Amino acid sequence: MLNIELIHSYTEKIRASLLRRGFDMPVNELISLDNKRKLIQQKADQLRAERKKANHQIGLNKQPSKDLLVEMKTMGQKVKQLEKEHRSIQEDIRTVLLTLPNIPRDDVPDGKDESSNQIVRTVESPVTADLNPLPYWEIAKTLGIIDLTASAKISGSRFYVLHDKGAKLQRSLISWMLDVHIEEHGYKELYLPYLVNTDTVTGSGHLPKFNETMYHDTEDDLWLIPTAEVPITSMFRDEILDPKQIPVQFVAHTPCFRREKAAAGRETRGIKRVHQFDKVEMYKFVSPNNSDEELFKLLDNAEEIIRRLELTYRVIELCAGDLGFAAVKTFDLEVWSPGSQDWLEVSSCSNCDDFQSRRANIRYRKEAKSKPIYPHSLNGSGLAIPRILIAILENYQQSDGSVIVPEVLRKYTGFDTIDP
Repeated sequence: MLNIELIHSYTEKIRASLLRRGFDMPVNELISLDNKRKLIQQKADQLRAERKKANHQIGLNKQPSKDLLVEMKTMGQKVKQLEKEHRSIQEDIRTVLLTLPNIPRDDVPDGKDESSNQIVRTVESPVTADLNPLPYWEIAKTLGIIDLTASAKISGSRFYVLHDKGAKLQRSLISWMLDVHIEEHGYKELYLPYLVNTDTVTGSGHLPKFNETMYHDTEDDLWLIPTAEVPITSMFRDEILDPKQIPVQFVAHTPCFRREKAAAGRETRGIKRVHQFDKVEMYKFVSPNNSDEELFKLLDNAEEIIRRLELTYRVIELCAGDLGFAAVKTFDLEVWSPGSQDWLEVSSCSNCDDFQSRRANIRYRKEAKSKPIYPHSLNGSGLAIPRILIAILENYQQSDGSVIVPEVLRKYTGFDTIDP
């Protein structure tokens, strides 16, 4: 959530920054509401001061006049009414602020959509795919490891069932990724709820923006998480952390649930874009002083997973118009799948500044008695599973129809190949 005081002080700069994202900020509405709030606050403070002065007079006079007592009662009623109006306007301001996306960094590339994203670098893999690589859905059919017929019967379209070595490969990927991030990159593992309340989804920035893309149980007012970022953000909601608690970095494996609304076609074929998928998520709460540096560390942690799988990948910096709602700067990681002839996004690493911590009211003290400030939050996939499965199948396929298991996974899978 944006800081209303910053909007007052840097109105045109913030408006221009949001326009880069294609969002026209309702500036007049916000400023008018906040000015009204300040006026009410001043009136209430003035009445409280007058009432305090009158109370002092009553203390000096053991027999106050009837008129003074009536005046005191009237002032009390006016203060209560002003406090009610103040709360109402504060809620109106918050409602507007919750709809505003975060402000892009100045060095984020301009552009309206993904066509303006910039390739930072491409890293080639030593693994060479078959000269005539097949798409993963044909490979999986030959191997008998992905079953879309059963999933359609069980749940409908855009779900999948993994069989035998396909299920073991996914489980091995998850375990290996977690181990690397915990043992080598210094993350603390979390096991998280998959159903969360409305305050949690609002704190992360997914509500109200993504209301229609999430699954909601209206009876209990619980939401299925679209990513582990959502519950991790609210780990410290409404808390003031002490200096020892920041920085901290978490990692968690969760399923992710999304009401994908893309029309049927190439993007929705197979397991590339589905309603339920597994992901290992990295998340950091850090000092505002070094959050940009921490973003590059986060990115490198995600890249390390791809490097060890020996897949060709590229790093993409998102333009202003393609940034996620809460992000100020984002790098995507895409792996190459030669059978599908496609670049597949497997991670999105973002710095959200204090946007999420402000929404979730998370603060910390740099020193024991210092004024609380908002930490910065960062998140990134480390990695998303289905598209990594696709890339492994297509890059490690052999001419005899088998698929070699990447070397780093073999002690987890217990087998070296998946055979027809």
